[in-house]
Amino acid sequence: MKTLTEPEIRSAFVNCTKGEAKRPAVPRDLADRPWDALDFLGWRDPQAPGRAYLATEFEGRTRAVALRSPAPASWQARRGMCSMCLTPHTGGVSLMVAPKAGKAGQQGNSVGTYICGDLACSLYVRGRKDPAGGARIHESLTLEEKIRRIEGNVAAFLAKVVA
Repeated sequence: MKTLTEPEIRSAFVNCTKGEAKRPAVPRDLADRPWDALDFLGWRDPQAPGRAYLATEFEGRTRAVALRSPAPASWQARRGMCSMCLTPHTGGVSLMVAPKAGKAGQQGNSVGTYICGDLACSLYVRGRKDPAGGARIHESLTLEEKIRRIEGNVAAFLAKVVA
């Protein structure tokens, strides 16, 4: 993934107003991110734990989406699998819901998917981060095939948001 700047991220939001795009706390460590190992930039807003954001290249342009994700209760630490990277977690997967872009979103329509709660899918796929509980599914896919799969899953989710 190419390195993104804060202005690029803020101008890339597709499912919120320009005013809303100015509010999120964009990570301060953008220069230190492992961009060569990311398929998308994902982060949670430290001032609003129920808010998360995802930015990536989609259809030749940088696109960003605002996500809502309720914090799981402590008793909800059950096993789940991320729909983006297919990493199993114990209590580390969250349902993330994105308002749709345009009129559909203004009418309250949204799409959701289960994503790693820390949005570090790219690092799990590349083995740079271990999931809680250390569980990994053995796959016969190559790293390149896993990367193509996560890119396809992210693109499919974004296509639903912008449709």
